[in-house]
Amino acid sequence: MAQSSTAIRSAQRDTPFLWEGKDKRGKVVKGRSLAKDELALRAELRRQGVAPSRIRKQSGRVAGGKVKPEDIAVFSRQLATMLAAGIPLVQSFDIVGAGHEKPSMQKLILDIKADVEGGMSLHEALAKRPLYFDDLYVNLVEAGEQAGALESLLDKVATYKEKTEALKKKVKKALFYPAAVLVVAVVVTIILLIFVIPQFESLFAGFGADLPAFTQMIINLSKFVQKFGIFIGLVVGGAGYAFMYFKKRSRKMRETLDRMTLKFPIIGPIMHKAAIARFARTLSTMFAAGVPLVEAMESVAGATGNIVYENATLAMRDEVATGTRLQRAMENTGLFPNMVVQMIAVGEEAGALDEMSGKVATFYEAEVDNAVDSMSSLLEPLIMAILGVLVGGMVIAMYLPIFKLGQVV
Repeated sequence: MAQSSTAIRSAQRDTPFLWEGKDKRGKVVKGRSLAKDELALRAELRRQGVAPSRIRKQSGRVAGGKVKPEDIAVFSRQLATMLAAGIPLVQSFDIVGAGHEKPSMQKLILDIKADVEGGMSLHEALAKRPLYFDDLYVNLVEAGEQAGALESLLDKVATYKEKTEALKKKVKKALFYPAAVLVVAVVVTIILLIFVIPQFESLFAGFGADLPAFTQMIINLSKFVQKFGIFIGLVVGGAGYAFMYFKKRSRKMRETLDRMTLKFPIIGPIMHKAAIARFARTLSTMFAAGVPLVEAMESVAGATGNIVYENATLAMRDEVATGTRLQRAMENTGLFPNMVVQMIAVGEEAGALDEMSGKVATFYEAEVDNAVDSMSSLLEPLIMAILGVLVGGMVIAMYLPIFKLGQVV
């Protein structure tokens, strides 16, 4: 299972292809696969007994719109419900696929159904589509197929996807709010500097008197923005693009950013709690599925959403592999609160690690929810204060000469 995880992760760097061909029985088959190039894909298809007749590159999304993680979560829940009701797997795909309102998701489901009908196991069909089903998802489905409890494991997968997607939305909300405050403040300031301040400047030109220093500073800033605004915008846009480009390609940069984020006031504690919640939720799901602890830790590491916690989890995996208890390995990282460590210790002692880590996950998911709501309440007056200082400061600067003129008169 560890080898398949490595293969799936490496496949994420390959190019997606749509292909069509005939199998050994002469039946026309279609599919979507990832490969380094067309030659590699042709060789792989021939190895599987398929004679390809047409292969073409495809973008990273399925036709009809992008398949989102929440779509996969809903699909998992629907499929789990169908199987629990005793409906055969292939028929379940027909029902779920036909009832989905998004064309891209319909195509994805029916493509998986075609692979299953062609003799593939479900986990193999999902593994062909790593853009939508990660190694953790595939490993859990494989464990369910091997144990003969696919409906039960799919229910756990569905719950896991629902919880993790809900947590992602909360974290995005926590990060979006401060960014929105900054963007609104900058936009309002630029509008005032470009369109409003010049009107006052032309008015003050007829006064024939020296302007207050504060007013003159705002007018000079307005002239600077009007003259170099486009250049500044291009520089800022280029810097933003370069930042995102290197962030995606440099693990060292992402690690530095993740480490800095954990130290930010207000945001940092939320990111700590979110990483612990993901860690505990993934550990609970994997262990409940019967995946050995050492193998599970690799998937847990990738699911934490923070490279600092990912590195710590991989270090814990190495310690556990040499016989160290999970409790002790967690203490050694210095990242987990004492309550979390003690609850994991109780779970180890009682043989209920999945149950105790599930309780940890539930607690910290609620903590993230409360922290985000509290932060939103705190930031609302902060938004008003920032906008008030910016707008109010400029208004005062523009009216200072008028007040001065009134005093002279």
